[in-house]
Order: sequence, then structure tokens, then C-alpha cells
Amino acid sequence: MKQKYTEIIDFLLRTQGVDVSKYDESFLEKAFQKRFTETNCNTGKAYYNYIEENERERNQFIESLNISYSEFFRNPLTFAVLEKNILPAIELSNKNNQRKEIRIWSAACASGQETYSLAILFEEHKNGDTEKNNFRIFATDQNELQIDKARIGQFPKSSLNKLTLKRFDQWFFQEGDTFSIKPELKINIDFSVFDLLHEQLSSPPASIFGDFDLVVCANLLFYYKPEYQKKIIHKTSNCLANGGYLITSETEREILLKYNYREVFPQSAIFQKI
Repeated sequence: MKQKYTEIIDFLLRTQGVDVSKYDESFLEKAFQKRFTETNCNTGKAYYNYIEENERERNQFIESLNISYSEFFRNPLTFAVLEKNILPAIELSNKNNQRKEIRIWSAACASGQETYSLAILFEEHKNGDTEKNNFRIFATDQNELQIDKARIGQFPKSSLNKLTLKRFDQWFFQEGDTFSIKPELKINIDFSVFDLLHEQLSSPPASIFGDFDLVVCANLLFYYKPEYQKKIIHKTSNCLANGGYLITSETEREILLKYNYREVFPQSAIFQKI
């Protein structure tokens, strides 16, 4: 990180207990510049003096680093491959290994769009068939406010653009200007606060032992420096069941290819460990 921000970074670590140096430098630079503009501070020194006297701004800056943007069925190709190829493969593998439940970790789930998209897909796959595996989704984010929003499951109409009319009618109901997830879709989801860079915890405590058939960690890695990307990939890899799948985003595919993963379908951002 540039020398002009070192003093600010050290101060935030001392006062807020948050190490912002883990973030990618270009991302952190943009975050600083945005807060400089909002607070009318022209230099790093001026901003340091400002946050030294203003705890609210310290919290505001840290909050600005929490990436909360998400969409339902964000990458259509990923979800298509997941539906047509990966789910049947997991189902068959579990049957052969006498596993009775499909276990999914939706890491960095933000306000829940990704998690609920997964739940819809798995409900459609099961379709009431008692011969097929039940599923359990463990959805986590390091931001407690985002987890609270995800649990509530209320969304503006503008965020539902990629949903088919059938899915919309089946899984949502309208409350004023917002659209809420029906309670039955939440039954197999456990939402909790979890930091992917936590040194002691290897997986969400509610999952007990990890052993996930599928881990979704999308649109997160590129916000971190390479050494922290490696830690996140290592943690999620260790939680996968034998033959399990790790899903990232389209823009993070090259990162996974560096870590001995193979993409199971071109451009799908769905990987297995080699």
C-alpha cells in the first residue's frame, strides 16, 4: 500500500481492530478516494486527522469495504451447468456413497440473492421426489447487517429481473413495494456471520464438519491481495467433500486455475480440485 495511507491503515487497526491492508490495492485506493471526496479531505494526512476525531467516519470507511452487491441467478451459464450437469452428478455420487444430504456453503452471501437462487434450483431439482437427496445450505457473510437482510428476504422488484415468471410466482409474495421470499424456501437454509479469514474456524460452526458437496465463493476473491486469496481458496478447498465443487465468478476464473483446479465446463466458473 502506498506510504501515504500507511498511517491511516495502522490507525484503523489500532482503533477498530480491522486490518484493511488485506484488500487489493486498487480497490482500497478507490475506497479512500471516495471517502476523501465525501469528507472534503484533499490528502491522506487531512483524512487521518479527520478520522482521528470522528469515529463515525472510521466506521463509515470500514463499512464501505463490505461488498454487498448481488443478483438472483447472477451468472446464467453457471446456473445452467449447475442445473443440468452438476446437480445430477452430485446426486449420483451421493447415492453411490450413501450420503443422504447435499451440503452447500454459500460463502459471502451478502443479502441473500445467491443463496435463495441456489435454494430455488435445489428445490426444483428435488421437485418433491423422496428418492432424491435433501439439501442444506449454510449461508454466511462477515457483515451482520447483510445477514439480517438475507434472513428477512425482502427485495425490490428491480433485483428480480433474471427470475422467470414461474419462479417469481412460486417463491415470492408482494408486500407493498417489496417482494418477499416465501417461508418454505427458507426451511433448508442456515444464515450466520462468518469471516472467511478467521484463523481458527475452518467452516461455519453450524455446519459442524464442513464436508460440502458445493461451495460458492463468487465475486469476492478479486477484492483481496493474492496472499489472502490463497487463504480463502485453501479454507474453502479443505471444506469440500471428496469430488466436491467450488464455484467462483466469471472474472475470478483465472485465479482458480493457478491453484490446481480444473474447470468442469468452459467459462462456467465451476471447478474441481485436480
